[in-house]
Amino acid sequence: EVQLVESGGGVVQAGGSLRLSCAASGFTFDDYAIGWFRQAPGKEREGVSCISSSDGSTLYADTVKGRFTISRDNAKPTVYLQMNSLKPEDTAVYYCNVRVNLHNYWGQGTQVTVSS
Repeated sequence: EVQLVESGGGVVQAGGSLRLSCAASGFTFDDYAIGWFRQAPGKEREGVSCISSSDGSTLYADTVKGRFTISRDNAKPTVYLQMNSLKPEDTAVYYCNVRVNLHNYWGQGTQVTVSS
């Protein structure tokens, strides 16, 4: 079965950095784009970043562009989200996502808390 497992979250002060990991299994990792989403308390889930399967192209939400970097290691297989210059507004549960056969699969999420 498709499985995604996030890790790397924690508590950090504003301006600090964290690197999230999403370990994937149960599908041909190289064939699929992977995305990161987040959900803050009391707010809807929003897209953060995604990376393509083929040419390595990336997309970022305007709120994180220039601070976050998504990457992937197809040999592991794992997707990473390097988060720098963190702000309190980045506080959320972060989820990775893959769409396989028109179905969205999500990990369990990892909590990121940025203190002011």
